[in-house]
Amino acid sequence: MSQFPNKQQDLAHHTAKAVDNLVREEWGKLLALLISQLKDFQLAEDALQDAIESALIHWQRNGLPRSPPAWLLQTARRKAIDRIRRTASFNSKSDQIASQISMSHELSELIKLDATEVALDKAPAIRDERLRLIFTCCHPAIEAKSRTALTLRTLGGLSTAEIARAFLDAENTMAQRLVRAKKKIKQAGIPYSVPEGNQIPERLQAVLEVLYLIFNAGYFSTHGSAQLRVNLSDEAIRLSKILLKLMPDIPEIEGLLALMLLHDSRRLARFDSAGDMISLKDQDRNIWDSNKIASGLKVLHTAFERKKPGPYQIQAAISAIHAQAKSHKSTDWKEIVGLYDELYRFLPNPVIALNRIVANSYYQGPDIALDQMKALEEKLQNYQPFFAAKADLLHRSGKIDAAEVTYIRAIDLSDEDTTRLFLQKKLGRMLRQN
Repeated sequence: MSQFPNKQQDLAHHTAKAVDNLVREEWGKLLALLISQLKDFQLAEDALQDAIESALIHWQRNGLPRSPPAWLLQTARRKAIDRIRRTASFNSKSDQIASQISMSHELSELIKLDATEVALDKAPAIRDERLRLIFTCCHPAIEAKSRTALTLRTLGGLSTAEIARAFLDAENTMAQRLVRAKKKIKQAGIPYSVPEGNQIPERLQAVLEVLYLIFNAGYFSTHGSAQLRVNLSDEAIRLSKILLKLMPDIPEIEGLLALMLLHDSRRLARFDSAGDMISLKDQDRNIWDSNKIASGLKVLHTAFERKKPGPYQIQAAISAIHAQAKSHKSTDWKEIVGLYDELYRFLPNPVIALNRIVANSYYQGPDIALDQMKALEEKLQNYQPFFAAKADLLHRSGKIDAAEVTYIRAIDLSDEDTTRLFLQKKLGRMLRQN
């Protein structure tokens, strides 16, 4: 008898873990299907969440069904009908909803409660629905931060609390943001569709920007738990792989995926055991992830073979040179400078110009780079990385007093404790050495 509660606890833990894994892997597919049938983001999400809560109860009692995704989908459809019945307008909507949630013969053959497996990825209809969902969430009419949050919620299955922590928002603030985004889709009549013809490049660019923002929120941010940051970057990589699977042979999707993999290969070397930031120059390259580097290089090679260069491919090429260099000193800085020149033709902005100047400082020297910096001072007068880079160039040029003043300016502009501490340590080391 004493072991019975433990068995119940083990079963509850096993069920919760199975549901958690299923949500992570299947949430986007199931939600995309429900949205296509119900034509209502909020109703679809609420119904799917209701189904997940039911799964936690029923699966603990009866064990996992043969096809958990199919069970969730069928249950979510029933939950949607229950929710509609509870509204005052059910009578006027019942016929419409009944027709919307009836499965096609093809789809019903793929999704049966007694099926051994549910081939969601192999269903053309489901692939199409998920692609529509990506483009709907990333529509330019939706505010940029809301696009990112909505993509993480609907396609990634991240909770509102997780997304709020990633963006340093209160949970209720993020919840309101997500609600407003869904209302915007409905009120503005944003189509649940994949763009056609000449709309595709522009709309795809918005999707790629969202995915890269998600990656950067995990990779470059020092806020929140380390595991949450890793999860965000992993999620961006996973979503990019999904997008590439849905839209194969598009080199800029491959370029973005390669860029993420190559960046992420350096994750473990970016901070020391105390959590302090380590510059690229000082990182231990022996702990860079060789598997991710190999994967990134393979995807980038495939993209380059299509002979349609773009900014993500070029950025990935720059990262690839770093990944393959034996040391910071042996890096092919001349090639990197040339790639930044090419990138600037695609993205003529002062941040790209700054990165090009920093790379050139290792090719032509810090004095020439400082000269080139002058053209950017007015445009980047409040940009912390500009002053951090300039301080380093001044230090390497032997202008210690000017470097000290510039480091202090960079520290004052830093809005993250980790970055501020990193610069303070660099300043301290410089002053001790001189």
